[in-house]
Amino acid sequence: MVKKWIGITLLLVLAGIVIFNIVKENAEETENKGGMIAPPESAGLEPGQMAPDFELETLKGKKLKLSDLRGEKVILNFWATWCPPCREEMPEMQQFHEDFGDKINIIAVNLTGSETKESDVQKFIGKYNYTYPILLDKNSQVGETYRAFTVPTTYFIGTDGKIQKERKVGPMSYEYMQETLETLE
Repeated sequence: MVKKWIGITLLLVLAGIVIFNIVKENAEETENKGGMIAPPESAGLEPGQMAPDFELETLKGKKLKLSDLRGEKVILNFWATWCPPCREEMPEMQQFHEDFGDKINIIAVNLTGSETKESDVQKFIGKYNYTYPILLDKNSQVGETYRAFTVPTTYFIGTDGKIQKERKVGPMSYEYMQETLETLE
């Protein structure tokens, strides 16, 4: 009877090893294939390019034109209320704005065309008391110009109005923004 149990245990261990190796091999094959190939038009704007100018309305009803910020550093962030990574980075952006708002402007462009209701944006911002400028891209035209097909997408614009760093797709941490600020001219 003991020999049977030892034999069954040995078979189960061997089966487990085989299954583990198959799963590991499949994971490595998937990993080595790389990510999804994106169409060329989804690539972001390149460092060195002038940041395309736009004028949008803020959540408070005022107009803001990007070119009016020439001479100042700008973090241009595209986001949506339904986006979990956007929700993750916004408190970090608020803290960064409070700490470094005198050195760099944070401009958060809501892709309002992707929202269920425009009023959702106002409710979301009011709930968390974000104080940096929130712009409404009601038809997502500015988002398309900046190729912000995934949110959050962020561009870093120097005092000369040019994009100075590769766009960041995904949430930013406070530390990332701080390191980037130090590299902007």
